[in-house]
Amino acid sequence: MTAIRRFLLFTILLFSSDFLPAQTRSPFLEQTIAQRRWVDSVFNTLSRKERIAQLFFVRAHTDRGKAFEDSVASLIKKGKIGGLVFFQGGPVRQLSLTKRYQEIAKTPLLIAMDAEWGLGMRLDSTISYPYQMTLGAIRDTGLIYQMGVQIAKDFKQMGMHINFAPVADINNNPNNPVIGYRSFGDSKYNVAAKTLAYMRGMQDEGILVSIKHFPGHGDTNVDSHKDLPTLNFSRARLDSIELYPFRELIKAGASGVMVAHMNIPALDNTPHLPSTLSVPIVTGLLKNEHQFKGLIISDAMEMKGVVKYFPNGEADVKAIMAGNDIIELSEDTRRAIKLTRKAIRKDQISWDRINESVRKILAAKYWAGLNRPISIDTADLIKKLHRSESVALNQRLSDASVTVLKGDSLLRSLDPASKTAVISLGVTEVSLFQKELKKTFSNSTSFVLSKIASSSDITAMLRELRKYDQIILAVHDYRKRPLSNLDYNSELKIFIAELSKLNTVTCVFANPYTIAGLPGIESSKSLIVNYQNSEEEQRSAVKVISGQMQANGRLPVTINSFFKYGDGIDYFPVPRAVTGQLTED
Repeated sequence: MTAIRRFLLFTILLFSSDFLPAQTRSPFLEQTIAQRRWVDSVFNTLSRKERIAQLFFVRAHTDRGKAFEDSVASLIKKGKIGGLVFFQGGPVRQLSLTKRYQEIAKTPLLIAMDAEWGLGMRLDSTISYPYQMTLGAIRDTGLIYQMGVQIAKDFKQMGMHINFAPVADINNNPNNPVIGYRSFGDSKYNVAAKTLAYMRGMQDEGILVSIKHFPGHGDTNVDSHKDLPTLNFSRARLDSIELYPFRELIKAGASGVMVAHMNIPALDNTPHLPSTLSVPIVTGLLKNEHQFKGLIISDAMEMKGVVKYFPNGEADVKAIMAGNDIIELSEDTRRAIKLTRKAIRKDQISWDRINESVRKILAAKYWAGLNRPISIDTADLIKKLHRSESVALNQRLSDASVTVLKGDSLLRSLDPASKTAVISLGVTEVSLFQKELKKTFSNSTSFVLSKIASSSDITAMLRELRKYDQIILAVHDYRKRPLSNLDYNSELKIFIAELSKLNTVTCVFANPYTIAGLPGIESSKSLIVNYQNSEEEQRSAVKVISGQMQANGRLPVTINSFFKYGDGIDYFPVPRAVTGQLTED
């Protein structure tokens, strides 16, 4: 794609009706008389200690046993905390536990989950939608809006009210160890447009969001879960790149913003101070400059990026001082509440600062429907979480992401009757991709090589492949978190380069950045990027290769000098006879 075409694409995204803000305030702040009355009435029932407790959201699981569940119940009943953040477990167990927790809460709990790609990110027996990097390749933002709607419906079915998503970080550092595939890509316009569509889908369906990680975690090489990253950019650079999506989403009425744990000297030159604890960043930049009035949520306060330099509860107090409304996952909530009360007595924190956050949290609870009796029903829950429209949309999203980088003429010339070798790498058994291709390429043979395949196995396979007329190669990454480098041995990477010299169609079911670590793959006669190793992506690739579907995805990131942001071919296939039916489940 030429520079002019990229500029035109950016312009279309920027000025399309899907991108322009439709609202200017967080939805739950559009208060009615009834809302103000409810907020006032609940606020007036809270003791001073209980008001502080409303700011704290604690970790909840259904896979850690009864003792853990009871400890959370104690914090709800005695500590009067404001909300929960659910993590791993099962949907039926979680909904049953949510019912128990809400019944013992004096003030209804806001229930949150970090579900960037849907409930499947945390819960078994639920749908996982594509990663945001995969969605970044899609040209129809309407599909991403629909995904936001479906995820919101799942949240409501689960009795949850706030999704700590979407990710608004611009991943312009291929070596980023913590964002990567969680970002929509490296273009600020594409990231802003896609994040906005996702956000609107959820908020229009009545779920609060938390766009993250303010002011932008995309260009770091340190994981803030493990240490404190430093963002050494000028204020001008931050304004131009990192802050751009956040500004646009705040203008469009984002209900929540999550603040990252990063040291950013251009915004606050205090040594080792995480942005979460910075008054100039949280209050000065986010609240005052950007005029954000919604919920300000700290990233998890148990992460090393914040507690390394501010241990023993000091970080929790400083986060409140900085202007955060919700303190997520304190290491010790009871201790944090005590330290906050102590800071108030010392005039380090004012009651106005506390009350502002409490009223905002209560307003969000009203908007989420917690002013009404809570109804929780576990009957047919799994079926309700696998609605036909959700399953169909999941496949449509994968279909829309497939990106043909080169070799559309080879794709069209594939002959279903010819002797075909279909190879899956990084696997130990025949893949779904191979099984589905067999329905079109009946005269095909499936080969597999694990990611630690020996030189002798590879040599033998190369010798065998010379007997075939055409080769279809699949590169799989079966890791749950697909990093930017494949964990293949060097022999297998050389094998990919050797096959790329032949008449081979290569499909990459992995993070697109992995292509940069496969020298020689750019010589492939045909190269298709599928972004992740889901069953849906494998089916989508089969549809393209079998001539049943066109492909028009675009690279959401620049990989190297060969493949840049926006690259992709509008591929229109030649229909081929199919001996079986593709599975759409």
